Amino acid sequence: MSYTLHRGDALTVLKSLPDESVNAVITDPPYNSGGRTSSDRTGRTARAKYVTGNSAHDLANFPGENRDQRSYRSWLTDLLTEAYRASTEHAVAMVFTDWRQEPTTTDALQMAGWTWSGTIPWIKPASRPRKGGPKQDSEFIVWGVKGSLDNTRDLYLPGHYIASQPRKDRVHITQKPVEIMRKLVQVCPEGGTVLDPFTGSGSTGVAALREGRRFIGVELSSHYADVAEARLLETMQQTARREDFILAGPEG
Repeated sequence: MSYTLHRGDALTVLKSLPDESVNAVITDPPYNSGGRTSSDRTGRTARAKYVTGNSAHDLANFPGENRDQRSYRSWLTDLLTEAYRASTEHAVAMVFTDWRQEPTTTDALQMAGWTWSGTIPWIKPASRPRKGGPKQDSEFIVWGVKGSLDNTRDLYLPGHYIASQPRKDRVHITQKPVEIMRKLVQVCPEGGTVLDPFTGSGSTGVAALREGRRFIGVELSSHYADVAEARLLETMQQTARREDFILAGPEG
């Protein structure tokens, strides 16, 4: 399998993609959330929002966390509209979000042309408890389809996922577990192309390559583009070594 990693602004890159050139869109955009007030949401960095002061890691910030909810919906709608144009019939879009932005994310998905088809909970067992009430242990995956699902495929995926964020070898503040991403990329037909306009550390791409899909990613942060490139290249090399071993087979 192959990958292409674009370094730059997601909307600019998406506009350059040919019509009907990708088979699935799976992405984790900046949530522009993480605060009780407008100033909390728009005036703090991603690290200030999502990393506690006593955190053991010191991971790099990422851009794009300074929009209020109205501008976030407009911006995300534009992105998902371009992704819709670049997607084939029956393509599935999956967009990560949190409880604050889940309603506006479903708005953006539908305004872009996708048929909203559900919201998938991602439950994180290792999340922090909250004194006096329920802990916030879930994020969500809003998903939709271009046209209708391809009912000729023998594919059945879970309606929820349980996995903690990576702890060992973690390289991104909001890094998603590869074991979940490997399930999600299966909405793309084998040999097809998965698009992630917010590649981050490259987990979607790593999952796509491991599952026999091609990958197109976009990343604005030069730091995280370097991280993603290294992970994608390593995955390609591991896959090639594994295929060589399988092809060689036992010596007779």
